[in-house]
Amino acid sequence: MADREADIVARIASGVSELSAADWDAMAGSGDPFLSHAFLSLLETSESVGEGTGWTPLPIFVEREGCTTAAAPAYLKTHSQGEYVFDHGWADAWERAGGAYYPKLQVAVPFTPCPGRRLLGEDRNTLLAALETVAVQNGLSSAHITFLSDDEVALAERRGWLVREGIQYHWFNRGYACFEDFLARLSSRKRKAIRKERAAACDGIDIVALRGAEIEPRYWDAMWHFYQETGSRKWGRPYLTRAFFDGIGFAAGDAALMFLALRNGQPIAGALNFVGGDTLYGRYWGAIEDVPFLHFELSYYRAIEWAIQSGVGCIQAGAQGEHKIARGYEPVLTRSVHFLPDAGFRQAVARYLAGEREGMQQELDWAKESLPYHADHSA
Repeated sequence: MADREADIVARIASGVSELSAADWDAMAGSGDPFLSHAFLSLLETSESVGEGTGWTPLPIFVEREGCTTAAAPAYLKTHSQGEYVFDHGWADAWERAGGAYYPKLQVAVPFTPCPGRRLLGEDRNTLLAALETVAVQNGLSSAHITFLSDDEVALAERRGWLVREGIQYHWFNRGYACFEDFLARLSSRKRKAIRKERAAACDGIDIVALRGAEIEPRYWDAMWHFYQETGSRKWGRPYLTRAFFDGIGFAAGDAALMFLALRNGQPIAGALNFVGGDTLYGRYWGAIEDVPFLHFELSYYRAIEWAIQSGVGCIQAGAQGEHKIARGYEPVLTRSVHFLPDAGFRQAVARYLAGEREGMQQELDWAKESLPYHADHSA
């Protein structure tokens, strides 16, 4: 596919692992561990994506004079699982009208609802044009880019893509000196509740923080079992394979941070995080023993302590979760963009999104009013 005006070429590869790691990482930068060539390639080689998963790797890249100048982690999807932006209603409506919603084109980091860049490199407008062309030429119902940056949203919106909003809850480091300093900014009732939760969660349990090479193979084994336990209950079938957990320690290096709960020296629960730039990303949690408040301790409070001690400015703790508000996590808007070639379908979805935005704003206002901070807390 060629753009004659710009004399550049857009191509499709069969996987990120097929592309140059140096070129990809130069465009992705080092601030987001999920955009790295190593992470995305591991999803492919571990068969977490690929044949039989509904996620067919289809990275699209742009070349100018033989050099790669832009790329996007794209996938051909035969379902809407693992995206965290739910379009099942759109699929039902389109299929009731006689269309085939799947396969669709999806630009995303699979199973990872972390806002960040999705259009890598310089020729982002050409990349958007390439995505549109792939969808139209192959008769696809739609193309989607989820959890992208604000400037990418603006680029897509100028091309006529529809914008959808969502809400997540992130924690922000307001220059806290320690965890108690953070607690001091909360209302008295919330401070007491958190202290009680932490005491209950840690009763008879040791908790350790391990990073990079400190995470021994036995701890990755334990984290796999925790993930299996939680994933089978939440999704029916966990998305990531055992091979992914076997390889992620090497692929992530020091970006991997694990909080483990030990009873009599044996792991009973864990939370896996990734460190990137000025952000700590909380990704996977699981337990083989039901301990009250242990989820909050490992996934939220330990993360906050670590962020304060390390000078990290933000924690992204995954999708949804209004229970995070009481623990100091603040509501933020996330965005996705959607290209629908059929004019009638596009108009119907646009009307739906207009109503959804009104409800989203009400939810955002409620969440802000529900924050546990003192009135003088500065955002």
